[in-house]
Amino acid sequence: MRHYSEIITIDSQVRFGKPTIIGMRISVYDILGWFASGMSTAQIIEDYPELTEEDLMAALSYAAEREHKIRIAS
Repeated sequence: MRHYSEIITIDSQVRFGKPTIIGMRISVYDILGWFASGMSTAQIIEDYPELTEEDLMAALSYAAEREHKIRIAS
């Protein structure tokens, strides 16, 4: 699998700078929301055939790395 940075982009002109799949207006937040609501990879791709499984995994990888970098200030 390619690194998520080859699939996810942040452009201030697209979705107000939210991280999105390159060439699409589908955000990482959208994808996480679909998974959180119980949709499977197959269901997401059925509803959004422009997405690939690699796109979905890139969104999860991006979110995981962001979560790992969060520090709680004390």
